[in-house]
Amino acid sequence: MPLSGTLKRHATYSRRIAWSSAIIGGVFFLLFVIVLLTLTWQKRVQQHEQLLIHSRDDLQQVMSTLVDTLYPLQQYTQLECNSVSRELTSRAAFAGNIRAILLVRNSNAYCSSATGAFLLPANDISPQSELERDRDLRLMEGTPLLPTKPALALWMKNPGSAETGILATMNISLTPYQLLASYHPEITGMALVIGDKALLSGQNKVVNIHDLPPALKEISFKDNGMRFVLYGTTLAQRDYHLILLTGLLSALFMSAGSWLLLTLYQRPGKEIMQGIKRGQFHVEYQPLVTAHDGQPYGVEALLRWTHPTEGMIPPDAFISNAEAQNLIIPLTQHLFKLVARDAKFLCQQLPRGTRMSLNLSPLHLASESFRQHVQEWIADMPEDHFNYVFEITERTMVGERNAGEIFAWLHEQDIKIAIDDFGTGHSALIYLERYPFDYLKIDRGFVQSIGTETVTSPVLDAVLLLAKKLNLKTVAEGVETGDQAAWLVNRGVTHLQGYLFSRPLRPENLVRYYQNQAALG
Repeated sequence: MPLSGTLKRHATYSRRIAWSSAIIGGVFFLLFVIVLLTLTWQKRVQQHEQLLIHSRDDLQQVMSTLVDTLYPLQQYTQLECNSVSRELTSRAAFAGNIRAILLVRNSNAYCSSATGAFLLPANDISPQSELERDRDLRLMEGTPLLPTKPALALWMKNPGSAETGILATMNISLTPYQLLASYHPEITGMALVIGDKALLSGQNKVVNIHDLPPALKEISFKDNGMRFVLYGTTLAQRDYHLILLTGLLSALFMSAGSWLLLTLYQRPGKEIMQGIKRGQFHVEYQPLVTAHDGQPYGVEALLRWTHPTEGMIPPDAFISNAEAQNLIIPLTQHLFKLVARDAKFLCQQLPRGTRMSLNLSPLHLASESFRQHVQEWIADMPEDHFNYVFEITERTMVGERNAGEIFAWLHEQDIKIAIDDFGTGHSALIYLERYPFDYLKIDRGFVQSIGTETVTSPVLDAVLLLAKKLNLKTVAEGVETGDQAAWLVNRGVTHLQGYLFSRPLRPENLVRYYQNQAALG
């Protein structure tokens, strides 16, 4: 849709801003969720690693303490049970979680801290323990005294002895480590794995490793073959829900903020100001010719807007919008600036006394800063080279109480006044009688009716007759054919303007036009 349409239809801007805000919010939601999921994922991975490390280190410390407790007892394997049973009982009582300390000689357990002297093959107590190894650690489904309660069996062989050493059984529970994992709802369980057996949290029994669920993460112990394993997912459902909810709320705020910023930035008035700042406006000059000889006597400065994406914007669209947005004054000031810049070039080529005509909004005329703006503009223009004409649209002048005072001041500045688009508004005759105009510009609609039997033809005759009686110079706009020009000249029109003579031109083309006319004349 062309920008001229959007300037007239604010609803289009609203829809564009709404869609843009929604897209920004959607993109932000996706990026926010992806980033937050990634960060949360990394955080959970680190937390799980720390949980495993802490659990391993804690159990490693327990095992180290147990080994330190049992190591001095290896010498007792050379003694009879009745001489060391009390010492074994004492050591077991003061060592935490120890069920029994057994002395083993030649693969037979012969002394226990719990029962005293007895004789039983060590493998009957811990079938999986390998007594030929220096140290061996096994999970047991139970012990003879507590057959349904899992235990940990630690074998320590005496150096240089065959199947002689210390066999200790101890209580094992994952409850302390499960409590640590309870802060992570995504962790569904954990297990202590030794060999092909495992103690699973939440179950008071030893299971085969083949019965375990897929592991999430695991960590190994040093030198004893144990592993801590975590089960579950990296992220919990709560994490997903929280991230999505947070992302949704953030996206809504982002959309609202984007809508607010875009509303301020992309409103029609804002776009006009951006166009001014970015140099999108320029001035084209349409020659005005005297009716009797067709030679140029002046130019009308016409503001043009070339939008970077929408192309040329019709003047009626952006000027009316500038008036509606209270931006006509800065837009006119920009016109003054552009004309003054071009005039420094044109004054070297155009003859002295050339009429420079500008269109002004009555809203600007009525402002307190108008006189200052005009004086500043005249000061920027080449001195004593151009004669100035301000064109005022008749249909927008109603209600200007100080118009007479303003017009008198303009005449004091040697600025002529033209009433533009005469006959298209209301109370036109009142304006002609009330205010001292110098030019009367005939609207192109009347000019286009020449040669046709329309209701406007008699009106044009009456307008020309009135101008002649009031001794006003007349300028006919929109002259496109020779017949129209001849008809106007025959009825006393003093000046002509239109495509028949020239289109609006850039400064460099305007200079060539004057040079060509001078050569023809």
